[in-house]
Amino acid sequence: MGEHAPKISFVSLGCPKALVDSERIVTRLRAEGYELTKTHEGADVVIVNTCGFLDSAKAESLGAIGEAMAKNGKVIVTGCMGAEPGQIRDQFPDVLAITGPQQYETVVDAVHEAVPPAHDPFIDLVPEQGIKFTPRHYAYLKISEGCNNRCTFCIIPKLRGDLVSRPAADVLREAERLVKAGVKELLVISQDTSAYGLDLKYAPSTHGGREVRARFLDLSAALGELGVWVRLHYVYPYPHVDEVVGLMAEGKVLPYLDIPFQHAAPAVLRNMRRPAHQEKTLDRIRRWREECPDLAIRSTFIVGFPGETDEDFDFLLEWLQEAKLDRVGCFRYEPVTGAPANEIAAPVPDEVKEERWHRFMQAQAKVSAQRLKGRIGRRIPVIIDEAGPTVAKGRSKWDAPEIDGNVYVASRRPLRVGDIVTVKVERSDAYDLHGTAV
Repeated sequence: MGEHAPKISFVSLGCPKALVDSERIVTRLRAEGYELTKTHEGADVVIVNTCGFLDSAKAESLGAIGEAMAKNGKVIVTGCMGAEPGQIRDQFPDVLAITGPQQYETVVDAVHEAVPPAHDPFIDLVPEQGIKFTPRHYAYLKISEGCNNRCTFCIIPKLRGDLVSRPAADVLREAERLVKAGVKELLVISQDTSAYGLDLKYAPSTHGGREVRARFLDLSAALGELGVWVRLHYVYPYPHVDEVVGLMAEGKVLPYLDIPFQHAAPAVLRNMRRPAHQEKTLDRIRRWREECPDLAIRSTFIVGFPGETDEDFDFLLEWLQEAKLDRVGCFRYEPVTGAPANEIAAPVPDEVKEERWHRFMQAQAKVSAQRLKGRIGRRIPVIIDEAGPTVAKGRSKWDAPEIDGNVYVASRRPLRVGDIVTVKVERSDAYDLHGTAV
């Protein structure tokens, strides 16, 4: 009998960017013969990939570490909260190691120290495209790390550093590997996708015998040639976004823009120190939709930011009515330890925050429902996420996984996960579409 493969239990909290970090760590460990297990009990070591963005996320991370310590006792902590280890050490002095975000090597070294790998396995255990935590038919493609913006409510640059872009050839190689492995949809992510390549001075790199510049537009165009859905996330409305809308109109990338507007009132945007906030956003949205009538825009907003007045909030509601965004998330402002926003103005009382949040959500629900109603009667492509005996669940080009709505598809023939089928839309509700496969 050979020796048993060491077992690792893994917890991944936080955003898709952390998920990509987790996948890289797990891919490395699987290649070295470690096994993944679903439970902390019986694992040789537990890795917790933490999120440290909001205080509530920190609390969740500390909870996950506490649970791992109680059930197992051998715990390695990594991720955004690891950038400021003091808080973790205070509460759990016995964790084996704490590393910051994107420090794959350090995490793997800590695992080796806690549980040495079994002898080199004869066979390579890892599929070429690496281990994915997302279903096989879609994958996140991280094009850069860090961020150069200094929004006052955000500590990500402190946690993850300034913008570091990957050369375009690197990203395209990874994308091709994923497509070869059966991925049908690539979700392009970073902290600030439109700033991609700025740090590289947009330097070209060679891929497939041609030069591709590290520019948001050039990269999007190249990804658009792979024959799969390409979805763009975290896009700030810098001027060159207008060019990418052209690619959407041509059907090269999905007609979907995820733009974190955060607010509309000039005073609040100034206090937030948002990049590109002075643009005449409504005019630009109108122009984008003229060029690409199918465009869906998703966004996130913060209500109750320090100093937000009733007038600011009313301005935001009016702006929403006019912008008619397709999908919107809204957060009540939470003070983040170490963020300058806390010092800007007096906090908005919790009950006012709560009331504004409800009014915001109600206003937007009407807009969303109206946008979805406009899709009834159309035939649209839908990617299937979950099969079902008579009704499958999928998403349109206008919906990202887990944050937007779904399309429920009735079908006589069985639909498989990852299929892209044509669906006739028959009805809609507040968030979802319902239709039949044709």
